[in-house]
Amino acid sequence: MNIKRIGSIAAIAIAGAVVLSSCAANESGSGDTAAPTSSSGTDYSKLSGTLTGSGASTQQTAQGVWAANFQNVASGVTVNYSPDGSGAGRKNFISGAADFAGSDAALKDEELSGSFDLCTDKAIDIPVYISPIAIAYKVDSVKELTLDAKTIAGIFSGKITKWNASEIADLNKGVDLPDTNITVVHRNDDSGTTYNFSQYLNVNASDVWTEEPSQTFPYSVGDSAKGTSGVASAMASASNAITYIDDSGAGDLDKAKLMVGDKATEISAEGAAKVVSDSELETGREANDVAIDIDRKDTAEGAWPLVLVSYAIACQEYKDADKGALVKGYLDYVVTQDAQEAAAKEAKSAALSSDLSEKAAKAVASIK
Repeated sequence: MNIKRIGSIAAIAIAGAVVLSSCAANESGSGDTAAPTSSSGTDYSKLSGTLTGSGASTQQTAQGVWAANFQNVASGVTVNYSPDGSGAGRKNFISGAADFAGSDAALKDEELSGSFDLCTDKAIDIPVYISPIAIAYKVDSVKELTLDAKTIAGIFSGKITKWNASEIADLNKGVDLPDTNITVVHRNDDSGTTYNFSQYLNVNASDVWTEEPSQTFPYSVGDSAKGTSGVASAMASASNAITYIDDSGAGDLDKAKLMVGDKATEISAEGAAKVVSDSELETGREANDVAIDIDRKDTAEGAWPLVLVSYAIACQEYKDADKGALVKGYLDYVVTQDAQEAAAKEAKSAALSSDLSEKAAKAVASIK
């Protein structure tokens, strides 16, 4: 792919993010996916130009798959995606340094009321990626672990500091928990994963997690790292450690079961997708702004309410019509069933449901 310097985004970072992940996609065979059916009748082969995206590191694997496969049907288009974090991605999009953003949190009211450098007016949120957030850990001899929201909140706020603390032991009868300190690893960047994690805890354990949902980690505890890959790297060299991480980045780390209602539930993309399907759209937004109000208290069988919905953020209308056509064409592909299933295979994410895919496709079709 041709890598160009765009605004404040480093070309080297873009190259690392897109070229490597695209190669991985091709090695896995996902690059051979047949041409998908365009929901809007777009002829991908007639598109040409370069798109720059910036944002959620959770989307990195999926964006690599999408970028690689899109070139099979739109050989004239190069898509660069830099996993700078959700907050940085939104800032880059707002300032015009990126043509679209990836974000694990929808645009805030104050962002929506502001101006967007590339847009004639407003911007919209389009869901493109659904994934469970794992509570991943690395503790010698502990291969089975169950946690509930209150205990997770206690650990990550620094109130529970030992692995054999009674709060953990009570949930794990028969498990030999070590008498060692817990090493907490958390994100240190402006992170949508942190926002979703903190929202889940604030809703389900507000007496312990007393901070409001935030994209920056609110407590002074443990070690920190930037991005999904940074957290995974920190965990690889840590001991007796625990973190929250998009499931795509958890690798070989052990993953705790989550108490959902009265049942210990294993993490699954299907459980994450169920929660999103059970949730409503946020109210008070424009017709084409498809933001999800996630039901964090969903206790249905198999549900995984510690879930994130990641969005592509784009202009409703671009000042540059040619750029608008490129963004529209790429996102039109991203929300197709073929693209969603290809990303799900590589990133362990959940494909958009037919209902949500229809809403997303309608929003993409409205881009000018």
